[in-house]
Amino acid sequence: MTPENLAIILVEPQGPINIGSVCRTMMNFGFTQLRLVNPTKHYKSLLAKKMALSAFSVLETALIFNDLASALSDIQLAFGTTRRFGKYRKNFFTPSDAAEKLRQTNEGVSCALVLGPEDTGLETKDLDLCQHFITIPTHDAYPSMNLSHALTVLLYEISLKSDSRENFSDPSSPEKLAMGDEIEHMFAHMKESLLNIDFLDKQNPEHMLRTFRRLFGAAGLTSRDVKIIRGMMSRIDWTEDQRRKITNVHDG
Repeated sequence: MTPENLAIILVEPQGPINIGSVCRTMMNFGFTQLRLVNPTKHYKSLLAKKMALSAFSVLETALIFNDLASALSDIQLAFGTTRRFGKYRKNFFTPSDAAEKLRQTNEGVSCALVLGPEDTGLETKDLDLCQHFITIPTHDAYPSMNLSHALTVLLYEISLKSDSRENFSDPSSPEKLAMGDEIEHMFAHMKESLLNIDFLDKQNPEHMLRTFRRLFGAAGLTSRDVKIIRGMMSRIDWTEDQRRKITNVHDG
């Protein structure tokens, strides 16, 4: 993993000061790929510029998106940050563990760190779009961290691990991981197919789908894997269609 392959994504950042501080942190560690999802309209204000200082160029070249799915459409490995532990939020990385995962990732893989709004953090629907979760083990008396401070911890750990990158080699030449939009189209197909055969609860289909997201996210799907899974879903669709035709003939 190189700085060029790691995007920092801020979801609905509310404060221009925080956004400027994030740019400064990114430049401190050599990262320049910033993406903003539905940011405050003042994200390029004088306050942001004053905080960013010489790193304001990061903000000037930032990509703007309306939603997280769009921001992740060309990302193959996304790490969502959260402090909330719950039913669908398991198998967390510490910053050090996440940095090691990135160190072991092929240089051609597009990656992202995703950070949520300052007041609420990432919602479950946002974390669903990420393959891995990161949490910073802060003190229970005051667990919430400032946006740029949290990013500083993450990029520090990543930079520490990248110093030994030259000693790391992977002779196996792993296959290219699937893009975000490929994975989301796969899950949409899976949802439709599994609802059609009554495998999913129509009242809460996301319950079981989140299990699949966790399993596939941990595995790291390649484009070939996605095609195989969608091929399986298509076969399920065809089989169910044939079953219904036969049932209709018998009922008639």
